[in-house]
Amino acid sequence: MTDANQIDEPDADESLADRVRSHIKGNRTGMIQDLAFAVVWVTIVSVLYDFVFSASPRWVLYMFMLAGIPAYFGFFISLEMARAQ
Repeated sequence: MTDANQIDEPDADESLADRVRSHIKGNRTGMIQDLAFAVVWVTIVSVLYDFVFSASPRWVLYMFMLAGIPAYFGFFISLEMARAQ
């Protein structure tokens, strides 16, 4: 999905901090995009549940949150398709 660089296998003498640093360096933009999507999705769902659907049962909130999974993949797949054109 994301444009992650291929990371080499960790060396035996490489510390945990070095491995974490190289993982973050290779996946920085993907991690930021994932975090931004999650924050925006949870904010929108929370606002909808608190104000628009305030009289609905709690499982509606969980269904909205669960709908974030296909929304995430649909958004990023359509973004890749738009970039390809």
